[in-house]
Amino acid sequence: MKNLTITAIINEYQYDELTPIDQSLIDTAIEATGRSYAPYSRFSVGAAALLANGIVVTGTNQENAAYPSGLCAERTTLFYANSQYPDQPVLTLAIAARTEKDFIDTPIPPCGACRQVILETEKRYKHPIRILLYGKQCIYEVQSIGDLLPLSFDSSAME
Repeated sequence: MKNLTITAIINEYQYDELTPIDQSLIDTAIEATGRSYAPYSRFSVGAAALLANGIVVTGTNQENAAYPSGLCAERTTLFYANSQYPDQPVLTLAIAARTEKDFIDTPIPPCGACRQVILETEKRYKHPIRILLYGKQCIYEVQSIGDLLPLSFDSSAME
């Protein structure tokens, strides 16, 4: 038997330690949560993607009574970015979430399906996507989805 050790590098920041660009991207993700459609979970998620051309696009989670027909904020954001700006890689993706009462204290990571879509977007553009995960107590930063999805499935697995 052989043990494999997989490590992830996650940087933790306070909001005021971020650059003005990152603060603005977090603010945009926070603001986007207000456009979420989450009548069932009451858990609103917003995402904001900074594209290579400087444009920022947003998305929110969109629920549906016929679960799992809804879609997460990360995927709505990336699908919109990829369809409207097909030649622009995503540089940074910021994600914020809140309950009906308030924003969450500690950052939450993307679900498995969103991680897979982020991975595919990285592979499509041959460019890592830096991810900022917002929580009231701190913000996590990862340099690529590989830090959150170390044993990933991509097209190379089918060769």
